[in-house]
Amino acid sequence: MRLLRPPERLSKRNAMPAPKPLTLATWNINSVRLRMPLLARLVAEAQPDVICLQETKVDDPLFPHEAIAALGYPHRAANGRKGYHGVAILSREPFAKVDKHAWCGKDDGRHLTVRLADGLEIQNYYIPAGGDVPDPAVNEKFAHKLQFLDEMEALWRKRRGKARERVIVVGDLNVAPHETDVWSHKQLLDVVSHTPAETDRFKAILAGWDWIDVTRAFVPLEEKIFSWWSYRNQDWKLSDRGRRLDHVWASRALEGRIGAHAILRDARDWPQPSDHVPIVVRVERD
Repeated sequence: MRLLRPPERLSKRNAMPAPKPLTLATWNINSVRLRMPLLARLVAEAQPDVICLQETKVDDPLFPHEAIAALGYPHRAANGRKGYHGVAILSREPFAKVDKHAWCGKDDGRHLTVRLADGLEIQNYYIPAGGDVPDPAVNEKFAHKLQFLDEMEALWRKRRGKARERVIVVGDLNVAPHETDVWSHKQLLDVVSHTPAETDRFKAILAGWDWIDVTRAFVPLEEKIFSWWSYRNQDWKLSDRGRRLDHVWASRALEGRIGAHAILRDARDWPQPSDHVPIVVRVERD
């Protein structure tokens, strides 16, 4: 009988190459057609394999497929609406599956799911901002937001038995859950995005699937970190009145597999910028 050599004794020449890590970016681009030059800059600087966009603000027939293909993304999925909302996922790798969910009974371009060939599931969300008044009794937009969060919690609770699957959730989730996710906890407690009604629901979703909050896995909770600065702040750097509204979650099956994380703060100073900046993570693969 011929015995095979143990794997550790194989020469480097014959060894299987390690799988290439996946670099993933998420960004509320605030109009993909208007900011195509900025998308090209993100590609040049971060070289992401997958890009998840929110607020694409374009109906699907008008999505700029050719321009994005020219950037090196032959695989694209879009769920958009004319002039508002809209999400898209751009990829250098093919999709094994594409799906979307109509939250709150509204097919309003707020969600996309793709599964890559290796089984990694990526979900891209744009949660409603919620308007200005944090009272669902008088503000329909805020009621919509709370309903959306409640439905998210219920959906992931149903999938709890599959919590060992490899899943990444990204997007503009429009909630700053922790005191250090806003410039002033006391002043923003009754401001939409940081109210207890929102943050309690948000934390319940995180706890329900035991999600890894990837940003907070890299940035200590004691440290303030933001991803959005209002256009109203003329000198956003000086005032630094930001909020962390954009998020990356990873399932426990990916624990130890997120090899790098960056919030591209300098993108807030790009020409005609979005009020959000991209987040980029690197996922190690088997």
